[in-house]
Amino acid sequence: MLKALFRNAMTVLLLSAVAQTTLADSLTDQAQALLDQGKAKDAFNLLEPLESQRAGDENFDLLFGIAAIDAGQNTRGVFALERVLALHPDNARARAEIARAYLALGETDAAKQEFESVQNQGVPPEVSATIDRYMDAVDRVNAATRTTLRGFVEASLGYDTNVNAATSKSSVALPGYGGTIILDSDSRAIDAWFGTVGGGLNVSSPISNEVVAVAGLTGVIRNNFGASQFNNVSGDAYAGLVVTRDKNVFSLNAQFNQYNLSGDRYRTASGLSGQWQHNMDARNQLSAFVQYADLRYQTQSIRNADRWVAGGAFAHAYRGGEVAFASLYGVNETTHDGDVPWLGFNGVGVRAGGQLNYNAKTILFAGGSIEYRHYSAEDPAYLATRKDTQYDLVIGSTYTPARYWTVTPRLTWTFDDSNIELNKYHRETAAVIVRREF
Repeated sequence: MLKALFRNAMTVLLLSAVAQTTLADSLTDQAQALLDQGKAKDAFNLLEPLESQRAGDENFDLLFGIAAIDAGQNTRGVFALERVLALHPDNARARAEIARAYLALGETDAAKQEFESVQNQGVPPEVSATIDRYMDAVDRVNAATRTTLRGFVEASLGYDTNVNAATSKSSVALPGYGGTIILDSDSRAIDAWFGTVGGGLNVSSPISNEVVAVAGLTGVIRNNFGASQFNNVSGDAYAGLVVTRDKNVFSLNAQFNQYNLSGDRYRTASGLSGQWQHNMDARNQLSAFVQYADLRYQTQSIRNADRWVAGGAFAHAYRGGEVAFASLYGVNETTHDGDVPWLGFNGVGVRAGGQLNYNAKTILFAGGSIEYRHYSAEDPAYLATRKDTQYDLVIGSTYTPARYWTVTPRLTWTFDDSNIELNKYHRETAAVIVRREF
């Protein structure tokens, strides 16, 4: 797929480039026709006998280099393309093809340098997008063979109709206490504009051909304008191993999360997560996962709980670049304090979504989930056992104005339908996120 995209993009580059060209003869015409038909080996066999006498002819060397690379003769291709670049260093097509050969030979640093050189010449957007995909392939090869450090910084601005995820009602009945309570302003839905800043670092280090050690840190600071009592800071850390064997990828991570609310420590979550991913073929993927977290609330220890999530997922990539996925999972929270079983629950959820490539720089995405939760005992304040069904939707797009930069406008909608009025709420957000990776 990537090879076909590259071939199409290079055709655009060849037609749009202003590099010097020479008149093609019948031999090169025939070789070009064979390449256009995907018959690289035939083109290579046609041109190879004349290499010694035609070497130095830019058009011949360019076609011979392309044919050699497509036929798997990467070193021969590099030699031919180096002759082209010796005469015309600004030949973008030759640089793009030699970069591809370097990548095939495992010379990732040289490949990246050549790809970047082509992009700096101001190539058409579709060519630049294809080169970005090859640069991503370079990064994946490096990640599998050497210690790599990756990171990102991002910022967002948006509007939230319910920053505290609260009911919109002003009062609720408490049958267990024989009356009704009036909710204060902080216990009712508050809308506000908000901004966030965040960043993260991830490191991977191969231990062997099959085992990679990974670790990372991320953090986000959120400010709610006009509702500062709900400003929050969240930080995550993880460390673990990724093991790849044939079509199977296994991962195990230790994880930690700290969530602070209004400047105070609110909750910590520490635990483990494991996943098995099976790549059925180039377009289909199965996975199964299990997660455990020990939840600790610093000012509400009665809510401390063990949380388990386990499930499976399936993803499919279509020929046009579209991706669809679906997952099913179960969840359980059991409080540490056996005297408050109504705070624990069992649940089940389903998620589905997908994305499609709108154009060379824009990806559209959408997704949704439904989670049903049945709590473990009757709540004495409401004289009822709580039951919630939560619905979530997200829709948006990711625009890539330049390599490593993305701009993501996103809309989200949440509705928690609970039989206990205090826990019933809806929430909508609209935000634009700008991200820079490095």
